[in-house]
Amino acid sequence: MTPHVEPDPQAGAAVKAADRAHVFHSWSAQGLIDPLAVAGAEGSYFWDYDGNRYLDFTSGLVYTNIGYQHPRVVEAIQEQAGRLATFAPAFAVDVRSEAARLIAERTPGDLDKIFFTSGGAEAVENAVRMARLHTGRAKVLAAYRSYHGATSTAINLTGDPRRWASDTASAGVVHFWAPFLYRSPFYATTEAEECARALQHLEDTIAFEGPQTVAAIVLETIPGTAGIMTPPPGYLAGVREICDRYGIVFVLDEVMAGFGRTGAWFAAQHYDVVPDLMTFAKGVNSGYVPLGGVAISAEIAATFDKRPYPGGLTYSGHPLACAAAVATIRVMEDEQVVEHAARIGEHVLGPGLRELAERHPSVGEVRGLGAFWALDLVRNRDTREPLVPYNATGAAAAPMAAFGAACKKNGLWPFINMNRTHAVPACNITEAEAKEGLAALDAALTVADEHTV
Repeated sequence: MTPHVEPDPQAGAAVKAADRAHVFHSWSAQGLIDPLAVAGAEGSYFWDYDGNRYLDFTSGLVYTNIGYQHPRVVEAIQEQAGRLATFAPAFAVDVRSEAARLIAERTPGDLDKIFFTSGGAEAVENAVRMARLHTGRAKVLAAYRSYHGATSTAINLTGDPRRWASDTASAGVVHFWAPFLYRSPFYATTEAEECARALQHLEDTIAFEGPQTVAAIVLETIPGTAGIMTPPPGYLAGVREICDRYGIVFVLDEVMAGFGRTGAWFAAQHYDVVPDLMTFAKGVNSGYVPLGGVAISAEIAATFDKRPYPGGLTYSGHPLACAAAVATIRVMEDEQVVEHAARIGEHVLGPGLRELAERHPSVGEVRGLGAFWALDLVRNRDTREPLVPYNATGAAAAPMAAFGAACKKNGLWPFINMNRTHAVPACNITEAEAKEGLAALDAALTVADEHTV
């Protein structure tokens, strides 16, 4: 694949100038950023106005699960725009109903009612609201090393430093430690120990908070931005049992892990667990038009049969977004994208990343499945000291910045967070493209190796 436009640096400079004059970027010090001007994208690649092409190992923000500009999804959006571009959410609209049906068919258990939002954070907000109204309780438990969104409740649920600036300490959220054997907070040495001790820690937290005060436990099925830590066998089933025992609503956040990312329609299916509420977004329509939602169990849906649900959004179930979802799900079925993600993870990405770990002392651990992987980069494999300190900025973050620059020099756009790089390409990435990405990582890791001791 080659860029579909001739290099035009002057046009790129104009795009960049307009951006810096008027666009206020998220999570950024506005005067310190230098965003790349993007000229186009297709499949697993994008390119700039200078003609530089990048293999996107970030899938945008882990959402272009079927890659950029898939013709069937683009065509579906165009057709829907010509037929019915928008309509209010209180009406029954064919494409909205069809999107809900297709999603409900793929969710585990009886999660058959779909509340549509514009994105993942709004989905989490509404899931928590539903849980609180259903139980009549106020507190919500969420894990450290998590991310649930940047709106009011979602940011308080979040367990990483992005929460700190907005944390009012009054949102009824209690954080706890979820299992993570490589950096175990429980001094565990085996997965079985980590699972048992994490479950005991969670139960102790509930006991000291008061079970009768806890409305919900919210977990990313597999934490995404926080490090792609797959839970040990039995953990999610154990959380399900605890929730059932205390009448707590179990919410799984599948905004990043859902829709084929892990090699299953939803990551919960790897663990044979059915939550009471499940949030989704991103991959539901490959991010082509903003869409998220909550899949709701029969019991919680029944709470609102005669009692109005006090929540809604102007763009809930927007026809263009739903048309993109319908087309995306059908593409994923027809092209066996979910099965492909499982195979590429098992036979290419997983083995390839583990082979890199054998040769690069900067790689402490490889974690993941499907098209959802993380390399935990370290200064010292024996001590497991991270390559950069937790939440490092400025000079302290320089080793990871150098690694990222090396990736880009080799034509790979990396996903970097703290001391980790994630390999999260499109779920339909080809074997040749995946190997191209692994080769670029191989070259860039030599830069990270220079900072090991």
